[in-house]
Amino acid sequence: MSNVFPDAELVFLSNGPGELTTWVRPVLEELQQSQPRLYSGLRVSILLSPCVHAGGYELHIAQNFAGVDRVLDPDQFFPFLLWGNTPDRWEWRQQGVVVFLGGDQFYAVAIGKRLGYRIVTYAEWSVRWLPWIDHCGVARSEVFAKVPRRYHSKLTVVGNLITDIRASAQPTSCLSDLGWDTETEIVGLLPGSKPMKLQVGVPFCLAIADHLHRQRPQTRFIIPVAPGLTLKTLAAYAKPAQNPLITKGAGSSATLVQPPQGIPYLQTPQGCQIKLWTPYPAYDLLANCQICVTTVGANTAELTALAVPMLVVIPTQHLDLIRTWDGLWGLMANLPILGTPFASLINGLILKQGLRLRAWPNIWAQQEIVPELVGEVSAQAICDRLQALLETPTDLQHIHQVLQTLRGNTGSVQRLVKLIVDVLPSGT
Repeated sequence: MSNVFPDAELVFLSNGPGELTTWVRPVLEELQQSQPRLYSGLRVSILLSPCVHAGGYELHIAQNFAGVDRVLDPDQFFPFLLWGNTPDRWEWRQQGVVVFLGGDQFYAVAIGKRLGYRIVTYAEWSVRWLPWIDHCGVARSEVFAKVPRRYHSKLTVVGNLITDIRASAQPTSCLSDLGWDTETEIVGLLPGSKPMKLQVGVPFCLAIADHLHRQRPQTRFIIPVAPGLTLKTLAAYAKPAQNPLITKGAGSSATLVQPPQGIPYLQTPQGCQIKLWTPYPAYDLLANCQICVTTVGANTAELTALAVPMLVVIPTQHLDLIRTWDGLWGLMANLPILGTPFASLINGLILKQGLRLRAWPNIWAQQEIVPELVGEVSAQAICDRLQALLETPTDLQHIHQVLQTLRGNTGSVQRLVKLIVDVLPSGT
């Protein structure tokens, strides 16, 4: 690699928490591990574009990635896109590469052309702006059928980036910290990371744990705390005084307990404890779970990569709080004052039409691999479904095996990194 330009700029374009943690972070780590001398000569920037799915913690997440020199806040993105302005008047090196890993592919083209850098994109489903990019790593070979043959040389099948997360998981490494062993029955609860999801998800998950704890006192519960989310903030969603949904009977309450030694936990009035796991990423922990309860999002892709069975729950009791649609619908649902009725209307129409959010493993397989429970589902109904699955380990094992097949082969991150390195400008 001696001919690679020694002082190049490497610019990652991303947006939401899922893209940052499952795409950007693994690519950064692979670059540092496999190309240490090359990486030492790069200046690495992450540009965060606004996203309706964002939780507000993206800047914190990106700033804590090792080997990143600077991060552009989403609020500063459009001034940079339109006029090249940054608050600290960033300087840019003469040569570099823009790598698209989330957001709108057009942004990568616009920024690459503004800076005069080469452009590499990653695409799961469709590739855009091919005349203006240098190369694209695609998740699956089916993408080629959608692309004119004259552009096929710009495409390389790298695979699904998220499948590589299982390579770093050490399933037994965290159990001793929790006081558990490999025989412990563990149910993971993933209420989300965004305020709208947490307001519904936290009390709902606590209620599920309460019901299941009465039926299976041997079961242990864990919540992997999303990066950037403090324990105090998470616990606020479990307090009736701060989360009015609890007083409306939408779930259970809990108190945060932080012992001098050991793992913090939420304790419900019924005595059920839900441990709070703060190390991130939580792949070691999740790999130990017999099953997880989650809503839609990047969590379902991560659990697929780890081959962990899951129940995907989309409770619709509070449609006015679900405002994470893309495009015009998302903008309308988040308007001041009018946003709440718009959100209820939009979500109601979508559910009546049979269009619903889907778990990633089911999207990839085009069939229901993991159960999706949509509607005015109760915590007791979720508990009954969990109880049935936990009592029939063969069913869980079948889901585990199908997810293993579905997640595909590892090496996707390494293949994308090779594309990036090959596109980096030459010094000669």
